[in-house]
Order: sequence, then C-alpha cells, then structure tokens
Amino acid sequence: MGTEVGQQAHQYLHFEDLGLRRGIDLGFFELRFYSLAYLAGIVLGYWHLTKMVKAPGSPMAQRHADDLFFYCTLGIIIGGRLGYAAFYTGGDTGLPSMFTHFTPGETPSWDLLRLWDGGMSFHGGLVGVLVAIGWVCWRGKISFLRTADYISVVVPFGMLFGRLANFINGELWGRQTDVPWAMIFPTDPLQVPRHPSQLYEAGLEGALLVVVMLLLFWKTKARWRPGLLVGVFTAGIALGRFTVEFYREPDSQLADFARQTGLSMGQWLTVPLIVLGIALAVRALMRPPLGAEAHRTVPA
Repeated sequence: MGTEVGQQAHQYLHFEDLGLRRGIDLGFFELRFYSLAYLAGIVLGYWHLTKMVKAPGSPMAQRHADDLFFYCTLGIIIGGRLGYAAFYTGGDTGLPSMFTHFTPGETPSWDLLRLWDGGMSFHGGLVGVLVAIGWVCWRGKISFLRTADYISVVVPFGMLFGRLANFINGELWGRQTDVPWAMIFPTDPLQVPRHPSQLYEAGLEGALLVVVMLLLFWKTKARWRPGLLVGVFTAGIALGRFTVEFYREPDSQLADFARQTGLSMGQWLTVPLIVLGIALAVRALMRPPLGAEAHRTVPA
C-alpha cells in the first residue's frame, strides 16, 4: 500500500520543485511575498484610481482618492485580520485562538499581529473597506454608492496578488484530487495530490474580475449607473469564491462545520453577498443613468 502511494505521488508535481520562496532574506529581516502582494495590490489600485478620478463624471477629487488609499489600507489589514481570527480560528476558551494565543520565543508575539504568517479574511477585509469608504464619504460629503463603484474596480488587483501570495506560501491548498495538474504541498500532513485552489481563486476572483471591471468602466457607461459596478463586483467575487470552495480544503478547525452544514464557512458567508450584488446591479439597471449635471468632476 505504501509503495503504491509513493509511486502515485511521483506522478504529480511537488510544490518544492517549483523553487518558490516565501520571501526575500535581507539578512536582518525576511521580506515576505505575502506582505509584498498586499502592498502591490494597494499601490496598483491607488494608481488606477487616480486615473479613474481624472475621467469625466468622477464622484470624487484627488484628495478623496488619497484619503481612500490611506483608510482603505487600514480597513483591509485590520478588517481582514480580525475577520480571519473571528471566523476561521477556534480556541478552547470559547474565543478565537488568535485573540488569546502567543507564539513563544525570545520575544513572544501575539498571533493576531503575526501578519507575515498569513491569515486574512476577504469578508473581514470587505467590511473594513466599507467602513473606510463610509468614513471618507461622510467627511468629504460625497456619494457612498458611487465611490464604492470606483473602489470596486480596483479591488480585484489586490485579490489577484493576494491569492498568488497564498500559493507562494504553500497555504490554503485544495481538496485531494487526481487531476493531471494536482500538486503535493509540503505543509499537507497527508502528502496527497491536491487542487492548487489558490490559483483557481487568483484566476476567478482576481484576473477574470480585473478584466470584467476594467472593461465595464472604460468601455461602457456603467459608471453612470450608481451601484452597477459594485453590484457586478460583489456578485462576481462571491460567485467565484463560492465555486472555488468546492475545490478548496476547508480549514481544519472548520471541517466538521462543513460536513454538518453541507457548505463551507466561506460559502455561507458569500451567499448574502451574491444576493446583495445581484440586487444592486438590477436596481442600477432599472433606474435611468445619471444626467449631464452629475457628469461634472468634483473640484479638486
């Protein structure tokens, strides 16, 4: 039996054979690609947002884009980390383990702050970004819905880089399979071939949505229909996540939850987003587009 498993394992690609490293060793510090991925997504998103703001009909000025860059970054990091800790970790005390566990060593560190080890929730990051958008819109007296439309166009950049970083980290691998492109990950205790579901997510939640959202913004009049862009994004990314969850291995601490409910935690959390996204898009299409008076760019 052991020989048969070993022979089968050689038929599949081993993650170590790719020669990927988790970061760049600077001697005094290791710069993780996981951190660089978030940074790249945020910077690229900000760059593209500044281009969108200069296009006719922007609901915001450059100063609002600058504020959004700062506050949305905080929202992604704080919301994403708290969301992961709350929904995807468990503890014997009844509290999520990240809130109560410290990693030992010469300088013990609180697990909640160990961002370099991975562990960010899309749903938590989404809540953080919505709070950030609400704060900037309230301060700047600009439209929340139209601002959310613009932000939704650039979010897939971050999703693409983030999922690629998950793959480089060798984390969040998929379910066991025998497809030709199956991969064996070193962190898998069973050492069986699995779906590289991180790449599926990078394709659906990242690359595909990047193309869809950019085409909608630059090649159609979608931005003149408040709620359409954010509706398409919300439904699209939720459907992508719902689909990939069929191939992604549930977090070990939530495996029983998935078996008992028939769906993973990630799928249950995406169902309301699918409904909300479709509702926003339908509402936007049923209403007339903005008039000429709304096409003027907000003064800088």
